[in-house]
Amino acid sequence: QVQLVESGGGLVQAGGSLTLSCAASGSFVSINVMGWYCQAPGKQRELVAVITSGGSTTYGDSVKGRFTISRDNAKNRVNLQMNSLKPEDTAVYYCYADLVRAGAFGAYSNKNWGRGTQVTVSS
Repeated sequence: QVQLVESGGGLVQAGGSLTLSCAASGSFVSINVMGWYCQAPGKQRELVAVITSGGSTTYGDSVKGRFTISRDNAKNRVNLQMNSLKPEDTAVYYCYADLVRAGAFGAYSNKNWGRGTQVTVSS
């Protein structure tokens, strides 16, 4: 069993800041990629930011310059510092992790999603 547990969501005014955190637990060898996606009502899930085990990052265009992703490999944890928040950022934010697990025939990649945490930005 693998679980991704998010925390840090909430209500904030435009221009404010919020920090999201996600912790991975369960049986796995390592985490190749970890990060965040968001989904607003009526829209498809979109990339927010992801980070590899080596520290390489990718950001969605709408959050570049405002959000910063980081991870603690030893603790299997990823954080998202969200600054200068806009009402357009309002969405459910989902933690994502591409894990390496050990199977009977060797290691394999497994994609996992958290349950999501609500972020609401008021104008």
